Amino acid sequence: MGSPTPNLGILLRLLHQQWTQAIDTALDEAGFVDIRPSHSNVLAFTPSSGIQVSELSKLSKTRKQSITQAVEELEKLGYVERRPDPRDKRGRLVFLTVRGQAVQPTAMAAGKRIQQNWESVAGKETIDGLTSTLQLILERLPRGE
Repeated sequence: MGSPTPNLGILLRLLHQQWTQAIDTALDEAGFVDIRPSHSNVLAFTPSSGIQVSELSKLSKTRKQSITQAVEELEKLGYVERRPDPRDKRGRLVFLTVRGQAVQPTAMAAGKRIQQNWESVAGKETIDGLTSTLQLILERLPRGE
């Protein structure tokens, strides 16, 4: 008998952990030593036109409280700023500062290196298929599952 099928959740968590550690290392080496993994929910989803915290929460599929905390931390560190929303007098938009914008190229380059490494291990076709499958699942599942 072969070994038992690994638990999908554990495999996804371990791969995510590897990905996150590689990105963190690249950011540290580039001088962004104060960024934590939870900050990626803000940095990765904030467009140049700005975004409300509630929209960041939806896009990143993260609780609003967690996003609010990450925004507050990043604001203190100088990566984001909040400005009044011209379309909603009560609302505020989150914008990346120049420092915040500088994070993205480093993180994207590190992500590309990780993906290329995985492709060298499993094959580009396999990683492309995995990416497509995960995207399909994310699109079809209701939020929260």
